[in-house]
Amino acid sequence: MKKTPVLNLLIIAVLAFACGAPPAAEELAAEESSSAAVAIREAALARLSSLEEKYVGLAEVIPQDKYTWSPGEGVRSVSELLLHVTSANYRLPNMIGTPPPADMNFEEYEKSTTDQAEIVAALKASFAHTRKAYENVADGDLENAVKVFGRESTNAGALITFNGHLSEHLGQGIAYARVNGVVPPWNQ
Repeated sequence: MKKTPVLNLLIIAVLAFACGAPPAAEELAAEESSSAAVAIREAALARLSSLEEKYVGLAEVIPQDKYTWSPGEGVRSVSELLLHVTSANYRLPNMIGTPPPADMNFEEYEKSTTDQAEIVAALKASFAHTRKAYENVADGDLENAVKVFGRESTNAGALITFNGHLSEHLGQGIAYARVNGVVPPWNQ
């Protein structure tokens, strides 16, 4: 059986608990755990890059005249959806220690523009902010406890949660595009 870093950590932890392991084993367990958290960050960064590419591609391929389209009253329009994602890319990293720009007005941001070029530029800038936030969490802090949407997590877990939020809204954006006869660029 091939041992994964997590399995190795589990084995070390069980042995340490059962045998009263010496400090060397405890240090090894901490290194294994840290390695797993670093691997999570690397995977989260790779996924973030993929999400950015898809969001920017989608924002560029949806025609400007569809940016005000909404599937129904009280539901975000195309521009509001893309600005919601942009806003989240600035707001969520605050949970892991990277504050948003001081001038961000989150209450009005989603309705601040319907201009395609502005929104594409804002999306790109917000993904750069999020990427920097992921990279700024020190390796030793990836396992530190944080609250994410009211739940206990770690900094590494927060990265997974942030990407999950982005993935959910990407599905929404794809549906918006398809309903409007737009094929996502990665499917063309």
